[in-house]
This record gives sequence, C-alpha cells and structure tokens, in this order.
Amino acid sequence: MAEALAGKLLEERFGPNSKISVNSAGLAAFPGDAAAPFAIQVMAGEGINLADHRATLLTEENVREADLILTMTRAHSEQVNSLFPGSDEKVFLLADFAGHGGDVPDPIGQTLETYLQCARKLEEMIIRVLDKLG
Repeated sequence: MAEALAGKLLEERFGPNSKISVNSAGLAAFPGDAAAPFAIQVMAGEGINLADHRATLLTEENVREADLILTMTRAHSEQVNSLFPGSDEKVFLLADFAGHGGDVPDPIGQTLETYLQCARKLEEMIIRVLDKLG
C-alpha cells in the first residue's frame, strides 16, 4: 500500500514526470505473491489498482541504487542495515523520517478497518516525507 500511495501522491504533487521514483521490496516477502485482498480493496477506494502487484524481495542492487530507504518498523531498518552493511546512511524508519515517530505495523491477517487505518496513517506520513523532499 505504501508504494501505491506514494506513487499516487508523487504524481499529484510533481506530475507524471517526477524525478522521484518509488519501489517496494520486502525482507520476508514471497516473490510473486499478490497483494492482500483487503489491501487491494482499500487501494481501490483510493482509485489505485493493486490487482497486478506482486511481492519482491529486497536485494543488494535495490539497496545500492536507492537514495533513500524507508522502512515500516525499526526492526526492518535494523535488518536492512545488518544484511547490507554500509546502508545505514540511507535507511530510515518511515515514521521517524516523516516526523511522526513509531512503527507502522503490518496489517496482514487483520480486519478491513485495520487496513483502512494503516492506509490513512501511511498517507499522512508520505505527505510529510514529500514535504521534506521537495
């Protein structure tokens, strides 16, 4: 959801030719898995189609090419830094970078309402990040 929301908000703010790109990759993702049904439903309500989204694993190449890596939890940040030494200068907790503080818990397996709350929280933080970036 974060990647999809960020892409939409980037385009709204900077237009379709923005120099900023957003990609999502997981530390424990099962490559090729579809988005959760509630994530698809919540994003559809935002006018975003997640039906074709497929999970990917974070790779050394992703980390090397990224200028900024925002994670959902502090544990994710620590794991990225551990797996990819030297990445700590570009790895931040999304909420910290947004000036919000705290983890964004994964809503997987939770209710539709939990997904809606997560999407609202993500949108608020992504807007703050975009304010900092440009």
